[in-house]
Amino acid sequence: MKTYNVGVIGYGWVATAHIPAINASRQARVTAICSSRPQDDAVLSAKHGGSIKAYTDLDAMLADPEIHAVSICSYSNLHAGHAIKAAQAGKHLIIEKPLALSWEDCQRVAAAVEEAGVKVCVCFECRYSSQLLATRAVIDQGLLGELHYGEVDYYHGIGPWYGQFEWNAKRDGGGSALLTAGCHALDALLLCLGDDVRSVSSYSTRSKSPIFAPYEYDTTSVTILHFADGKVGKCAAVVDCIQPYYFHTQFCGSEGSMLDDKFHSQKLAADKSAWSRLSFKSLDSGDVSDHPYQLQFQAFFDALDAGRDMPLTDLKTALHTHRVIFAADESARTRRPVDL
Repeated sequence: MKTYNVGVIGYGWVATAHIPAINASRQARVTAICSSRPQDDAVLSAKHGGSIKAYTDLDAMLADPEIHAVSICSYSNLHAGHAIKAAQAGKHLIIEKPLALSWEDCQRVAAAVEEAGVKVCVCFECRYSSQLLATRAVIDQGLLGELHYGEVDYYHGIGPWYGQFEWNAKRDGGGSALLTAGCHALDALLLCLGDDVRSVSSYSTRSKSPIFAPYEYDTTSVTILHFADGKVGKCAAVVDCIQPYYFHTQFCGSEGSMLDDKFHSQKLAADKSAWSRLSFKSLDSGDVSDHPYQLQFQAFFDALDAGRDMPLTDLKTALHTHRVIFAADESARTRRPVDL
């Protein structure tokens, strides 16, 4: 089993979740951190364990042949440029969502990755959550029959109480309600209903609360997906709500239905007037420290050992999710459906 030395680009909020998750894997460790704010080697090493070298020059960090992979935790509008530069340096990539703030930049990342032949993990880590793993298991076991409808909604008020609020509220920072955070819900919808989306219709709006006034884009959107086989999906992305975090899932099929942690199936000898309940940890927090990065990153390094693309959150899968997101944002902007 190979040991992978990982360099982290950006030393903000999300990096504080990536670093311990990487170090907790069986075969990887963070050995370098590049930040625009100068850091001290000894302080970083003492805080995160091991020996960590601090950089302010990204080119210098990427030139180190002892670094095998990088974790991109920089501002969203820098993800594409950092990913391309790291791929060109021959480093495997962990890219925090979103891949980029435009479809053109996503394609530039894909081209650089293909040319360099490196492997990629995109942080749609909710696919590795207990909630979505259990939901997929119920669907895959056929307990709901053939699905015809599904909805996954993201409710999380991202206000000034979050450190990233100042840059996230800008159009060239967060991008849209879907890009900044609702992408997790739309990605989960595609995970459960399939990826053959034929058309997208979306509308957006925003709260009148002064709390969310700094946002330069609409902070609530509702997107309807029409699939090639006739299925319909709905995704609400609401980052201006005033309520506890809520990651809502509901699916309806020919043999039953599922609602969050409850399901009802005709295939089971159960009370037809009652739900059956699953036991899992729900996605109930927007704090990155609660996200299942460790499971995702372990799968990534295991895939590197095997010389294959990682499961669930590889670049091809993430690109498709982004394509649907950008189509949804275009639909909301033009108030017209967008065909894929």
